[in-house]
Amino acid sequence: MASNGYPKVDYGVPADTGVKFPELEQKVLKQWDDDDTFRASVSNRDGSEEFVFYDGPPFANGLPHYGHLLTGYVKDLVPRFQTMRGRKVERRFGWDCHGLPAELEAEKQLGIKDKAEIEVMGLAKFNEYCKASVLKYTDEWRDYVTRQARWVDFDNDYKTLDVDFMESVMWAFKELHDKGLIYQGFRVLPYSWYEQTPLSNQETRLDDAYKMRQDPAVTVDMPLVAPGSPLDGANAIIWTTTPWTLPSNLATAVHPEVDYVQVLGEDGKRYVLAEARVAHYARELGEDPEVVSRHKGAELVGLSYTPPFDFFLGHPNAHVVLSADYVTTDSGTGIVHLAPAFGEEDMDVATANGIEVVQPLDPGGKFTSMVPPYEGLMVFDANPVIIKDLKAAGKLLRHETIEHSYPHSWRSGQPLIYMAVPSWFVAVTKFRDRMVELNKDITWVPEHIRDGQFGKWLEGARDWNISRNRYWGSPIPVWVSDDPQYPRTDVYGSLDQLEADFGVRPTDLHRPMIDDLVRPNPDDPTGKSMMRRVPEVLDCWFESGSMPYAQVHYPFENREWFEGHFPGDFIVEYNGQTRGWFYTLHVLATALFDRPAFKTVAAHGIVLGDDGLKMSKSKGNYPDVKEVFNRDGSDAMRWFLMSSPILRGGNLIVT
Repeated sequence: MASNGYPKVDYGVPADTGVKFPELEQKVLKQWDDDDTFRASVSNRDGSEEFVFYDGPPFANGLPHYGHLLTGYVKDLVPRFQTMRGRKVERRFGWDCHGLPAELEAEKQLGIKDKAEIEVMGLAKFNEYCKASVLKYTDEWRDYVTRQARWVDFDNDYKTLDVDFMESVMWAFKELHDKGLIYQGFRVLPYSWYEQTPLSNQETRLDDAYKMRQDPAVTVDMPLVAPGSPLDGANAIIWTTTPWTLPSNLATAVHPEVDYVQVLGEDGKRYVLAEARVAHYARELGEDPEVVSRHKGAELVGLSYTPPFDFFLGHPNAHVVLSADYVTTDSGTGIVHLAPAFGEEDMDVATANGIEVVQPLDPGGKFTSMVPPYEGLMVFDANPVIIKDLKAAGKLLRHETIEHSYPHSWRSGQPLIYMAVPSWFVAVTKFRDRMVELNKDITWVPEHIRDGQFGKWLEGARDWNISRNRYWGSPIPVWVSDDPQYPRTDVYGSLDQLEADFGVRPTDLHRPMIDDLVRPNPDDPTGKSMMRRVPEVLDCWFESGSMPYAQVHYPFENREWFEGHFPGDFIVEYNGQTRGWFYTLHVLATALFDRPAFKTVAAHGIVLGDDGLKMSKSKGNYPDVKEVFNRDGSDAMRWFLMSSPILRGGNLIVT
């Protein structure tokens, strides 16, 4: 009787000798390559039921580590299993090509220390370096992925820098705009002074974005001006961990229902603070300071005060005590200092009270001539100078150092600031409830992430800042009049639309080529004003979230294919992508198609280095991947990772 035993191919391994698995694996890989086994496994299932797999695109400006290998093994295991069940499973590799990772690598190669140097060099030259950077390691990636025995189509890959992909992204933007889900706003956002661009709220929750940091904390006097009141001349005291915001102080705030007291300090000065915080200042005020008067917060509202600096003295409606329900007595003094350009809640309260925002920082986080003594100083460098000046003026009640968890850029690692900047947003809050509903249709592994980590994030989702003040990325396809007397805004969603209005069909949608498309403003009877593109580019997460349709140039091509392949049956990445790719896929799928982007998702844990920290090439905290492959074999690594708790959401240390 004929044998159905495996393997079907003789790999020349004698039965009575020890097997060297790495050598055997190389023979298997050669056989697969010679026989074109992977392609055959797809093509000979034409007409069979399909299993739709979406491959999350990595950046190729660095080599893969065990985290990539782990995800890659799952990306092979599940489609391979479905193939064995007789289903057709296409697997197309993708490359994330745009955004800060590429720009920072180009800056490093070019020795650029300041964004202004890019303008001097010219965008065309800089973006050429970016393009070369993102494709630098594609061959090495292919070698690694092939060596781990992962079946995937590299020859028919997609790249987010391709014109077809970018045109689909442009279409998505216009669709959202036409649905009333895109707007431009002036909002306080996480801001990278190092990269000189705002970031989205979800980016501050990525990959160790919060790190412990030491910062100065100061308690400062602000004398009340209340003629005829017992509070006149008393010092309202505020506490802040950002002394650099004090030159921009425009108001203070109290909670209307909190109990405040005026006490006599041991220095003979009168101080006003929340009664619940008096004991915290025993060192400065005394163990049992005399209470001169008691007041509800509401009684303090409307009083004027003298700010710590006079740069904006006389600013309309400024330097008064305001009411704010978010003020607490958990820390500080119970009186909050407001610098509206640098705090979201500060800005909301100030705007509601008719106080216009002042912004004395340049894009690099340095003070401008609006505050002459600190002009040219980066905010963190300005802290000690500002504290010294406060002390010299007799306005510093306490100076201390605190250690706290603080947001940093997920790419540069530099500390962020919060700053008001004009940005473009997706109005996520308009369809947030629908996102929560559609999430119920998704199978999550581990199951608790659906209603826990991901579900809770969706419930509190904010409008998504999608613009970046950078250079290498998909352009925001908005053109505006350069003369405010003749306002006009045009939003484009295809190359055809651009060609119809500008008379030329772009072959490259990157800057500066796309910026060269300029035309007269049709609404200007003088014929002098021009329509020019806004300078921002899109958040690269918008592109990765567009992957299901952009990879096939939908809706310009493959409409029928897309309808039969959306949503995807399966995706997998590490659980941090609940704030990244998983999230942006879900946002755009909900807004554009009113459907989930995927049916099942595996959100695995994190592979840690031998020091217990996230793997990092710069730290060198993990063994060389190739050495392990050559010593133990890829399948040994596959078994080690696939049988570990990491696939159920735990973390794993590789030594």
